[in-house]
Amino acid sequence: MILPRKINAGFTLIEVLIAMTLLGLMVVLLFSSMKICADTWQKGEDKITEVNDVAVVYQFFQHHLSVAKPLWDDFSDKDNRAFAFQGESQSLQFVSSFPASAKKAGLQLFSLKLLKDGDEQFIQVSIKPFYPVADGEEWRLEEVTLLRHVSKLTLSYFGSDTPDIEGLWQNDWLNREFQPRLVKIEIEQDSGSFWPEMIVALKTVEPSTDIASQLLNGDGQITEDAPLMEEQQ
Repeated sequence: MILPRKINAGFTLIEVLIAMTLLGLMVVLLFSSMKICADTWQKGEDKITEVNDVAVVYQFFQHHLSVAKPLWDDFSDKDNRAFAFQGESQSLQFVSSFPASAKKAGLQLFSLKLLKDGDEQFIQVSIKPFYPVADGEEWRLEEVTLLRHVSKLTLSYFGSDTPDIEGLWQNDWLNREFQPRLVKIEIEQDSGSFWPEMIVALKTVEPSTDIASQLLNGDGQITEDAPLMEEQQ
């Protein structure tokens, strides 16, 4: 009796090639989808960072510049007495204070500048006590980077030399005896992201008012019965 021969079933070469082609297409589609998801995630992260940067810069100017004190600086350079507020197109100096929640008491001298590090520009803020410290102590200078990757910073100042004139926008505010009414901040970043124009209203005083002499006694301390400043908003 002759038994039938077993036939070994298997894939043909064409079937193997078709299966490999389909597998390759599936892998390509899978990695393409993953790349699209990763790019979307990165764009979302970049947008969150951008919005956060705008919020941080806006809050800085609103919390500190808007309440800048119109004081005379009799301490930084004793030979040349100058008004504390000094502004240029890419730098700004003013006196302000931290909120009570910051646990940093006393008036502080803020200095804001546009600096360059290699091919990158950034806005740096330096902070130090406005009034002299006690004998034997040192000035506590703090430097903070407010914003990086800045392609352009423009500061403008609205005001006039006499109270009777409405005022106009100026590129600098130097060697004055009072603060401008408004400060305009324009920022552009390397990414080309949109930055809204910021305009901050400041407190002003009459040019003849000597604030420092009203607030300090002969020992350089703040007097408790110092007269209030005549302010205009």
